[in-house]
Amino acid sequence: MMTLQLPTLAAGVRGALSALALASAFGSALGAAGTALAQDAAPTVLQQAPEAASGWQEKAGWAARKYMVAAANPLAVEAGYEMLKQGGTAIDAAIATQLVLTLVEPQSSGIGGGAFLMYYDGKKVQAFDGRETAPSKADEHLFQHADGTPLSRSEGIVGGRSTGAPGVLRMLELAHRQHGKLPWKTLFAPAIRLSENGFAVSPRLNSLLAGDAYIRKDPTARAYFYGPDGKPWPVGHVLKNPDLARTLREIADGGAGVFYTGRIARDIEAKVKGHPTNPGLLSAADIAAYQPKLREPVCNDYRSYTVCGMPPPSSGGIAVAQMLGMLETRDLKALAPANGIPGADAVHLFSEAGRLAYADRDRYAADTDFVPLPGRGLPALLDKTYLAQRAALIGARSMGKAPAGHPPGVDMAWHWGLDNSIEAHSTSHVVAVDQYGAGLSMTTSVEDAFGSRQMVDGFILNNQLTDFSFDSADASGPIANRVEPGKRPRSAMSPTIVFDKQSGKFVEAVGSPGGPLIINYVAKVLVGTLDWGLNMQQAIALPNFGSRNGPTELEAGRFPAAEVKALQARGHAVRIGEQTSGLQGVARIQVHGVPLWFGGADPRREGVAKGD
Repeated sequence: MMTLQLPTLAAGVRGALSALALASAFGSALGAAGTALAQDAAPTVLQQAPEAASGWQEKAGWAARKYMVAAANPLAVEAGYEMLKQGGTAIDAAIATQLVLTLVEPQSSGIGGGAFLMYYDGKKVQAFDGRETAPSKADEHLFQHADGTPLSRSEGIVGGRSTGAPGVLRMLELAHRQHGKLPWKTLFAPAIRLSENGFAVSPRLNSLLAGDAYIRKDPTARAYFYGPDGKPWPVGHVLKNPDLARTLREIADGGAGVFYTGRIARDIEAKVKGHPTNPGLLSAADIAAYQPKLREPVCNDYRSYTVCGMPPPSSGGIAVAQMLGMLETRDLKALAPANGIPGADAVHLFSEAGRLAYADRDRYAADTDFVPLPGRGLPALLDKTYLAQRAALIGARSMGKAPAGHPPGVDMAWHWGLDNSIEAHSTSHVVAVDQYGAGLSMTTSVEDAFGSRQMVDGFILNNQLTDFSFDSADASGPIANRVEPGKRPRSAMSPTIVFDKQSGKFVEAVGSPGGPLIINYVAKVLVGTLDWGLNMQQAIALPNFGSRNGPTELEAGRFPAAEVKALQARGHAVRIGEQTSGLQGVARIQVHGVPLWFGGADPRREGVAKGD
């Protein structure tokens, strides 16, 4: 069993409950770290994150003995905790949590979107694919003007064009049939209660509503989210959603099929096709035809651990595994952070590994039901010799732009074009572990903040189709992630579960929102916990950094100017800006021989963890 370092227990503290109290009370020493800020170091470009920042909340982490759930909003966590306390499984907790997130965090996820779920039942790992699908009438020109040029960001996202068939409810129902203990209807009770009685508008929701230029243009959303003065409801305003209560009550009574084959599906079609300026193609028949999929997880060894992630259509599992495979060739322990800040050597190595992994991702990753992986498939992309060869490309100076590799078995005539999808996910993450030995990591999304800016029957519709490439081909050939009927758009979502390689025991689960930055966010936490010996909360609070095969991106306000200059001297084009991760994680730890769950939540968002 993995042991992480906690502060020394005070003299006279005995027993598991005392250990829990102390573990819950200790503070992360990382915060802003009091370093000199780097915004003035040239050249830098301030960049907005996919979901805007709304402040930093210092968090110490949480500990429990039997079970735990962590998510992006305390009300959602309370719903999951309520299920665990009733004897429910991690799946039961995740469903109740997701339903409340639909209500209290509508900008990020909900029943109008999709999700990827990694689940461990105590014996085996499963990958549940609840990703949205393209309409049957869509084609590779969906996001192109008549002359073949790609649409702008707003033209693509806002309206019906970008909405795919939602997948999260069908996926969660499948998982519940296999692993749930509590009745399906019971899981809906907290969300229905909150929808009817109301919830207090959070600072984050208020901030994002104030800053969004498009959600208020939807009459239904404007009437719900904004007051008569046109301003978003203030923080603390009790907001009720009777339309969502009705929707959830119907699904609770009749199962997910009620959503996919009845009046809700017809309402979604009418909303999508009736958009006044940007109608879409999604039909009730497309929604009825949706099916979730069970896929083989991407599991790869890293040092003394086995790391399992999501397979395509997510690129996250492969990219994280590739980064770790390249980093495994170096001594990362020698590059541990000082005063909570990774040094220039660590940022350089991590960013270069990211460049190489993202280069392969942008060339090869797509829905493998439509586009096969190159050469010998997944084993080729994760081949240790191949990754060592890729790692050998990392030198003393930044390579700037890394080329895609040629995994074993790839014919040199194999050509794919480079993807240019938007991928600005507004997303959420849930982790849960139960008293039965099971655990999960689920990333759930409507894509951009408030999705397609369409509200129907109390929930927001996704704009996941903009995760497809807007171009369908380039000079190198067709683009793997182009739009095709029924296809699932590529994602960077990276729900991850880690095991001890020798014993097979559960070590930790982690994941994050953040669009294509998710891969770097998750890899950062894995390095922090597995290589640098940080606890989950400390690893989450580390500054965000890395590269998506472009500039080296550093979180604003977290790195000293001297480090920025050191990176620039090594050839890095540094970009500083918001990196609003929403990491959630839980790890198995030992405190004086007492096994505990230790949960962490991102200080950049409103999340918490809770358990007994």
